[in-house]
Amino acid sequence: MSERKSFRFLLYAVLIFTVIYLISLTAFIFKPIGLLLAAIAVPIVGAGLLFYITNPLVNLLERYKVKRVFGIVIVFLLMIAVGFFSVYFVIPPIQDQFMRLVDTFPQIAAWFEELWVFWQNRQDYIPESLVDSIQNVINNLDTYAEQIVGSLFSFIGSFVSFIFALVMIPFFLFFMLKDGPKFIPFVTSFLSKPKAKSLTTLLTNINDVLASFIQGQLLVSLCVGVMLLIGYWITGLNYALMFAVFGLFMNLIPFIGPWLSAIPAVIVGFFQDPMVGVWTAIVMIIAQQVESSLISPNIMGKVLKLHPLTVITVILAAGAIGGFLGILFAVPAYAVAKTITTHFYHIYTDNHRPAGERNLF
Repeated sequence: MSERKSFRFLLYAVLIFTVIYLISLTAFIFKPIGLLLAAIAVPIVGAGLLFYITNPLVNLLERYKVKRVFGIVIVFLLMIAVGFFSVYFVIPPIQDQFMRLVDTFPQIAAWFEELWVFWQNRQDYIPESLVDSIQNVINNLDTYAEQIVGSLFSFIGSFVSFIFALVMIPFFLFFMLKDGPKFIPFVTSFLSKPKAKSLTTLLTNINDVLASFIQGQLLVSLCVGVMLLIGYWITGLNYALMFAVFGLFMNLIPFIGPWLSAIPAVIVGFFQDPMVGVWTAIVMIIAQQVESSLISPNIMGKVLKLHPLTVITVILAAGAIGGFLGILFAVPAYAVAKTITTHFYHIYTDNHRPAGERNLF
């Protein structure tokens, strides 16, 4: 019996690697498909994120006898109102704080220059390799500037395409909200009843995982942003609102993002006053401890059931493979893959049980 299982496993492995090899040989066929998917990725991903944020409200309105189309219109009006509020009441003070921070850049640069002179006077305490690396960066600043200017034109073209894709997000979102409940019945209508039921369960579980992650991560980030704003105000940190909003968005990247957002806030705090920098770092640590110990486990942990070490490993691997986008989508992609694998594992184990003990999927 064990020999048959080993042979079956070996056969499956050979088939999988054969398929991968054949795909690599016919990559030219899939390249146009990849370009097409890349072209529509921004509106689909953007609309998908907004779908999971707004769909619960549309469903709530529908339960109160509001037609789904009218509910979608109400949600769009609310989104426009939130955008109007942000443009007129939130963005201007952030912009003002950012411009004031830019005005202090020469002073910050002079501060770093003083530190550099202090280090140079004590080179005996600094490894020569570190000094050479820093000096090399300083000597090649002109080359880096030329490279930045050279890539500016390609960036402008990509930026225009990105803006066009952003314009398409509301159209994708409208039809996702309108026809979203019809997706699973449409896909399963081509299958037999047992397979349709199994696929319905799988798609429902994937939908629940994505909804839990997106809605939970947004709520967690909002809580962290509020805690940072209160803490920065208490410590007297300049540009508190700007750094709190920056921390809110960076918190969307699990584990790594919050600490990256703390670096500029702590640097500005130390430049303002050493004790302000210390208290800024303490505020960030406290906010992250509250988030990791209380908020995230209660909002997302019960549904996703992902161990923190697993999340860190997935983020590091995804960052090495896919860069920033890999880090951003690593956790939801892993959660979806885990859901799919678990589903088919349950099907496999269920099929090997006696007929009277099988579950219905």
